[in-house]
Amino acid sequence: MSRMPLSGIHAWPLALWLAALPAFAAEPTKPARKLDVWYVPTTIEVIDRMLDMANVKPLDVVYDLGCGDGRIVIRAAKKYGTRGFGVDLDPARIREARANAKQAGVENLVTFSIGDLFETDLKAATVVTLYLLPELNRRLKPKLFAELRPGARVVSHDFDMGRDWPPEESVKLGTDAIYLWTMPPYEQRPAPTHAP
Repeated sequence: MSRMPLSGIHAWPLALWLAALPAFAAEPTKPARKLDVWYVPTTIEVIDRMLDMANVKPLDVVYDLGCGDGRIVIRAAKKYGTRGFGVDLDPARIREARANAKQAGVENLVTFSIGDLFETDLKAATVVTLYLLPELNRRLKPKLFAELRPGARVVSHDFDMGRDWPPEESVKLGTDAIYLWTMPPYEQRPAPTHAP
């Protein structure tokens, strides 16, 4: 009995599967380090108000830093047709976010990645959403000033950026607070500070 060589069209499915295998095998199953915050989901009412305050439009690119189950960028994609990106340290949350995007039918519009929000390139974002602790917002501020284009909006659930960067708008929804900032022109931003 002779064996058929793996060539031509019959080799393609196997080759594609083998090429994809390292990507799946390389994805971690546990966070690379201790999580900065615990996961608390934002309600749809608060998400809708955040997106409304940020004046999200179809051509926006919405980034959610510490995205959890992906609900903010998924909601923006479903409601406005925006592209979105979510990053989270917890691989379990990223798996959940990808499944939620598929279930919502927006997996072609949104991407979720396991990673550190402080190492995420923000240059493509026109809207950044946050639900972090106050000290993380303050640590993130220099990165926002360094990477976001003028006119990009930052909207935070519950926590502000400190006295030196007051929000241009804030609202209360029951026990929740939402804060909004618009990135100023580069020449109006604080000079970057470098750690010694």
